[in-house]
Amino acid sequence: MIEILLYSIFIMSASLVGVFSVWHRVGQVIERNLSLLVSFSAGVFMVIAYQLGYEVVEHSDSIGSGLIWIIIGVLAVWLLFKFLPSSHHHHDEALEEYPHSKLDARRIMASDAIHNLGDGILLATSFAVSSSFGILAALSIFIHELVQELSEFFVFRQAGYSTKSALILNFAISATILFGALGGFFLLESFEILELPLLGLASGAFLVVVFHDLIPHSIRASRHSSLYWRHLLWFSLGVVSMFIINILVVH
Repeated sequence: MIEILLYSIFIMSASLVGVFSVWHRVGQVIERNLSLLVSFSAGVFMVIAYQLGYEVVEHSDSIGSGLIWIIIGVLAVWLLFKFLPSSHHHHDEALEEYPHSKLDARRIMASDAIHNLGDGILLATSFAVSSSFGILAALSIFIHELVQELSEFFVFRQAGYSTKSALILNFAISATILFGALGGFFLLESFEILELPLLGLASGAFLVVVFHDLIPHSIRASRHSSLYWRHLLWFSLGVVSMFIINILVVH
């Protein structure tokens, strides 16, 4: 129990990776290139959606049953925020002539919260096998989270949140891993059944984030500033970064 809590908090600390933005020079570079960094984030989340979807389909009873959860995730997140009133957003000054260029960071929050619940269950299940296996799982999740949380920070900043607000949001959302971990510890069999559906829902939700928010934003930004190749390069860097991590770290 104590081990699971400690390693959950350790994983949550990855959400604070954005603190480097408060460094004067680094912060200035980030602010000047937020739009390009959103393209990087799109590549990262594309691979995350693929990875989660692949795991769900691979471990489901059939391809169809795995795909159903992914499709439900797409529809649920799209419909939920289709009918919810828009939250506060900041207009990117470079994109002001495009009234629909704003990012809805709430979709990423929902997607990541679902994903973290699944990771929490995975963590509890791993420690149920053995402490060494649980530690390996925790390290794997932490490394993945570093790049993912950094990407989320870029998107939150581009969506208009202050550095402080973006960090607080990242940390609060990452805390949902505790619910999955504690639920997995006390009700392992019941929560283990939920893991694949949760990862499927998260995969579908991330697909909505990538194709509804991030890629359209990058396209509009590249059209406005004639930086097609730079946005494509940063998107590719995001894809390659996550694929390398997935190859080097067994999740």
